[in-house]
Formats: sequence, structure tokens, C-alpha cells
Amino acid sequence: MRVLRLVLIALIVAVSTIVHVLPLLLLALIKAVVPVPRFRTACNPLLSGLAESWIGVNNWLWGHLTDTRLQLSGDSGFHLDGHYLVLANHQSWVDILTLQKAFNRRIPLLRFFLKRQLFWVPLLGLAWWALDFPFMGRYSPKQVARNPALAGRDIAATRRACEKFSAIPIAIMNFVEGTRFTPDKHAKQDSPYQHLLKPKSGGVAFVLDAMGQGLHAILDVSIAYPAGKPALLDLLMNRIPVVRVDVRQREIPQDFIGGDYQNDREFRVRFQRWMNAVWQDKDATLDQLLTEPVI
Repeated sequence: MRVLRLVLIALIVAVSTIVHVLPLLLLALIKAVVPVPRFRTACNPLLSGLAESWIGVNNWLWGHLTDTRLQLSGDSGFHLDGHYLVLANHQSWVDILTLQKAFNRRIPLLRFFLKRQLFWVPLLGLAWWALDFPFMGRYSPKQVARNPALAGRDIAATRRACEKFSAIPIAIMNFVEGTRFTPDKHAKQDSPYQHLLKPKSGGVAFVLDAMGQGLHAILDVSIAYPAGKPALLDLLMNRIPVVRVDVRQREIPQDFIGGDYQNDREFRVRFQRWMNAVWQDKDATLDQLLTEPVI
């Protein structure tokens, strides 16, 4: 039964991807070649609508072909025409599907900062490009040491993306840990948190610097899997009993808008302290979500 379910889900996902991605790419190419600002602006809700429809099919599959329950807690009352910075912990590829199920058509389309290598994922890479997902180099310290010119490229890419996003309703997604949580990474970092890796504050600071005045709020999202960290196949094979998501809407500290995280050491220290406090709250929330009995 599970194998048949997996085959059916894979078939529907493949057909849905082709049906949605091909018109999405065609519209994106037309938008790129027609140099009329009003026309390009008019294309944005059409592109987002196609993406939301595509996500809607995936959410239908979750709801009808798996028994996995999504339990939401925390704040609500968000706006489809809002501007949000979404911060979340990261454990699994299931996180992305969880966020899309929790927020699709409740807030603007979630856009992620992606590794540049993901551009080459068949169909999906082009779809992300068409939807203006920013691609980042995410250079290692060793790469920057060998070529200092790389140091500012991701910052410049962040600024370009934020300038583009300021004109449309947007939800910018940031997995603040920068990588998926594993026990090995947790031990190697000597992380002070029980359920989290240390937060990488720079990306959050750069978005607030570039878009702070245009953002309505920060959505602080905690994702928990009481049965253990799943793989994507676990969701498709109906092996995840419950996923818990807690959402807290946070005001944006006004004194962080316009700060120079890269060059102002005092500002950087204050920002990291604030980010660490947010992470302490998130760690406590995750502990509660993980220890509550599954009913």
C-alpha cells in the first residue's frame, strides 16, 4: 500500500510540476524581454499565483494521501499583501513543505535564499529563477581568504534581491542556522542550545538593513517533529504522525534598521545578542513542542 501511495504521489507531483512550471517559465521569459515596468509589475501576481497553485497541489497530497497531521500554534491574522521576514529552524527537506503548507495563501509567496548550485536542479532551478528566488554563493572562509573579492558578493546579491522585493508583497524565508541540524554539527559547534545550531545573524541583519522600513514584522517559526527528524521519503511513505509548528509575530527593533553589521562592531555585538535571545526563546519553544504528548 505504501509503495502504491509513493508511486501515485510521485506521478501527481511530476504532472503538476510540468503543468505549472512550463507556463511559469514562459511568463517569466516574456516579463524579462518586455521592457515595460507596468507590464512587469502586472506579471508578478500571475507568477505568484502559478506558484501558489503548484504548492496547493502538494498541500492537497499531504492532506489526502498521508495521515501526517500539521498542528499549528501561536499567532495568526497575517496579510496576503504584507511584507514579512520569516525565520525558522532547519532539520530536514520536510521543513520547506511544512512551511508551504502552513503559510500558502496566508502570507505572500515564500521566497528562499538558495545555494547557487540549486539553479541546476531540473525544472525546479528554472522555476526558482522565474520567481526571483535569490541565488547565493555562500562562500567558505577558505574561499574568501583565497579570493577576497568573493567577500561582498552575497551581500550585494542580498541587496539586489531586497530592492526588487520592496515593490511587491513578500515573505523572505531565512533558515538562520545556515544548514540542517545534525547531532554531529551540534557537537562540533558546541552549541549552547539543546535543539538548535548557533544562529548566523549576518543574513538577517542585511535583510533588515535593506528592507527594514518596508517590512511589517518578523515571523519567528519553530518546527518540531516529535517522532524524530524525518527524511522527505518518510513523508511520502506516511511515516510521520505529526508535525508541530509554532508561529510568533515579532516587531522589528527599529534601532537595527540601517545598521552596518559588517563594519560596525558595536552594532554587530548588539544584533548578535538580540538574535541569541530569540534563539533561546525558540529552543524553549521547541522543547515544549517536542515533549507534549502526541494525541
